[in-house]
Order: sequence, then C-alpha cells, then structure tokens
Amino acid sequence: MSGRKVVTLDGPAGVGKTTLARTVAGRLGVPYLDTGAMFRCLALKLGPGAETLSAEELRARCAACTFSLSGSGDTSVLSCNGVPIGQEVRTEQVGLLASRLAAVPVVRELLKEAQRAIAGQTDVVVEGRDMGTVVFPEARHKFFLDARPEVRALRRLRELEARGERPDLAALTEQIRLRDEMDRSRAAAPLRPAEDAVLVDTSDLDIDGVLACILEHIAAQR
Repeated sequence: MSGRKVVTLDGPAGVGKTTLARTVAGRLGVPYLDTGAMFRCLALKLGPGAETLSAEELRARCAACTFSLSGSGDTSVLSCNGVPIGQEVRTEQVGLLASRLAAVPVVRELLKEAQRAIAGQTDVVVEGRDMGTVVFPEARHKFFLDARPEVRALRRLRELEARGERPDLAALTEQIRLRDEMDRSRAAAPLRPAEDAVLVDTSDLDIDGVLACILEHIAAQR
C-alpha cells in the first residue's frame, strides 16, 4: 500500500457514504471500494448464525471467497470469486446479518487483509465503518460522515421505494438505531471517527454540499 493514495469515508448506515464514495472516486478517477458490500456478501453466503461459528470454521469458509475490484467511479465493480456483487446483498435482513458478522474479530481481520491487498494495487476511495481507524490508519485523506437517525431512515425509505419496495419508516428508523448500537458498542473495531478525520454532518446538506466539502479538503491537503 506504500505510495498509494487512499481516501476513507466512514460513518453509520444510511449516511450516504456509498453515493458520495462513488462520486468522489469518479472525480478523482480512481476505483471505489464498498467494504460494507464485502461483509454483506459474506453474511449472505454464510447465512444466519454465522457469527456463532468457531474461528477455525469461519476462517476456512471465508477463505473460499476472493474479492477483486475493477473500473473507477460509477463503473467500479466489486466481485467475489469473479462474480459481481449485486443488489442481492442490499436487503435490511442481510444488513443486520452483516452487522453481527462484523463483530467477529477473525472476519474483520480476514477482510482487512483483503481490503489492504486491493488498495495495494491502486489509488482508491474506500467507505465503511473503520477504514480510517483500523484498516487504513495512515490514509492521507479521512472523513467521518454522520446524520440524525431519522434523516438516515427517510433516505433509506426513498431508496427502497425507488426499487419498488414499500418499507415502513418507523421500522427502518428502529433498524438503523439497532445497527448503530451494534456497530458503536462492538468490541472489535467499534464505529468511531479517527482522531485526524474530518467530521461532516450530512443531516442538512445535499450530496453536492457534502461532495464540495470533501473535495475541498482533499485539494487543500495535496
């Protein structure tokens, strides 16, 4: 990873990291790595209760999954065993399974190695929960995005409605609060901003406003 430029965007679920990371990557002309999709992919493949498996079994089953990244910006494609990861990992159920699996140290360690291997091959914009604190602590550009839970739930509602789904706003808000609690209180790499991260509250900003803030900081640090 030496000499590579890494931009990290961390934050809780529903804060807009994915859209922003893709856009920032496109502006910089580099690939975008959705690390949350890696956890979701494993959660979907391993199924419910995977977090209760022994470290040895988890290590063996996770080792069967090889991740790769191609493209840049909006054309970035994350694949597992050569197959692009799609919308099948984007359900709320898979998200909750991923949060449980993400609390297991051996899984985090394996995916950290995979994420660093990808970043060792190219400049990259990465988004997740602990990119700036654990996976890429020496990254040149770190950002932590946040927003009020009710704002994030409404954004998620609109995203799901655009896919033809009819979710319940109260249920989405509760699911986001639950994931926040799980992510912030877990023993392994809890969700928190890096000490040197730029904090951005996106509650009252649109995508363009947040994007401008991020790109200005990156340009100023060059």
